Amino acid sequence: MPTYEYTCEGCGAVWEKEQSILDPPMKSCPSCEQPTAKRLISTTAFVLNGRGWAREGYGTTENRRIPKSAR
Repeated sequence: MPTYEYTCEGCGAVWEKEQSILDPPMKSCPSCEQPTAKRLISTTAFVLNGRGWAREGYGTTENRRIPKSAR
């Protein structure tokens, strides 16, 4: 399950919550219990690293290996 980061626009508290993608965002702050919670957009741990991703045009049809039988 993904971990989402939240902040409270009322008291300024910041916390993380593990939730299903299908769960609705939290509305209530666990610190002040006011309905001022807002989900933050934060960075991800997923990184495309190594040679070839951008340099070799990954995903373009020009650089794909197409079998001769399919041509």
